[in-house]
Amino acid sequence: MSDSADMVINLALFGATQSGKSSAGNSLLGSMDFHSCLAPCSVTKDCHLGRSCQIPHFMRRDGQELTLQIQVLDTPGYPHSSLSQEQVKQKVEEALVRHFGRDGLHLALLVLRADVPLCGEGECSSIQLMQEVLGPAWKNFTAILFTHAEKLEEARLSEEKYLHTASYPLSMLLDSVQQKYIFQDNQKIPPKEQRIIILKTIIEFVKENCYQALYFK
Repeated sequence: MSDSADMVINLALFGATQSGKSSAGNSLLGSMDFHSCLAPCSVTKDCHLGRSCQIPHFMRRDGQELTLQIQVLDTPGYPHSSLSQEQVKQKVEEALVRHFGRDGLHLALLVLRADVPLCGEGECSSIQLMQEVLGPAWKNFTAILFTHAEKLEEARLSEEKYLHTASYPLSMLLDSVQQKYIFQDNQKIPPKEQRIIILKTIIEFVKENCYQALYFK
């Protein structure tokens, strides 16, 4: 009998246009599966699934060493420059059923820019989209991923101070998802090291949820 086993964690990325979803997805996968660039319009127009290489001996569970693999679904941002809300919603719903209908979605990551206050229409639309496609339990299966966290150091803000002085909508959102959040700093921490730190945090969130998943029909 083998003393190791495989664990696959399914993630989905949500967020406004140019929030850094695709770039964050590439960081999680340790690859360049998703097209990401600075543009004056929405770059992602369809849902795309990326799979990481297996990471051996990532953690132990029930006395077994686990080999981890991450599957990440990148979704179009909303508001979108060329797609309506209904079109985005339909694409996301179809992708969730196709990719995670049988095995389930373990965690949705709402990608927010740390250097942009949460008070605009874009972020609220993304949250509404998540509520509609994930259903009433969305809060239990959602964490916030703050991109561009390197901007905090430029502004002489610690993560603690940033959260303490957050806008009312952001504070309420963090409370609603039980303070599940991650900061992604592309300068302070080497990419490989940061990836492992973020993945371990994600696993902790999934573990707190007793490894449950959302299923789609």
